[in-house]
Amino acid sequence: MKTFVIFLALVAPTVVNAGSSSIAWTPETLNFVKHGNADKGKELAQQCAGCHGEQGVSEMPETPSLAGQLATYTYKELRDYAQDQRSHPIMTATAKGLSEQDSADLAVWFSTLKPAGGAGGVKSAKAEKMVEEGDGKRILPPCFVCHGANGQGEKMDIPALAGQRADYLAKTLLEYKTGQRHNDIYSRMRLIAQQLSETEIKDLAQFYQQEK
Repeated sequence: MKTFVIFLALVAPTVVNAGSSSIAWTPETLNFVKHGNADKGKELAQQCAGCHGEQGVSEMPETPSLAGQLATYTYKELRDYAQDQRSHPIMTATAKGLSEQDSADLAVWFSTLKPAGGAGGVKSAKAEKMVEEGDGKRILPPCFVCHGANGQGEKMDIPALAGQRADYLAKTLLEYKTGQRHNDIYSRMRLIAQQLSETEIKDLAQFYQQEK
């Protein structure tokens, strides 16, 4: 935790306006998402099944599973797509066709589904150390500080990673590293990913795919 605090103290003054997301987590916004209608979300999710799976578990390598994801995170990403703060040839067009209420309903529906189970296998010791200890020399906080001890995600805009497809996680981290993706508030993931090697990124992605 101390490393993470130092990290924020060093970077926050220079990145206050660097986040590319218009979502502000006010009590009103949090309450709005919390009261999304899961039944309506289930109906809307029929159009998502082709890519994200009938129960929110994707079978496509670079397409994320949404089952069990934090509703606030899914809502934020949908609104970021809708407002061109995150770009994807399919998701941008899809999100633009959703109202704020639709986005909340979908987010709540996916949050009720059973998350993808961990893939199992041997985890990289280096990745495990990064998750549990971080790297003080590079002022990199342990991944668990934000994403939870079991990769379950934390409040608001920090996603659950456990069981997520490794191909998708690796692609996401590489996009943060290059700046292609830039809708992380205060540039948090960009600043971290820029310091990770491609090997570290692949190892971390595999680690979280195996996490249950």
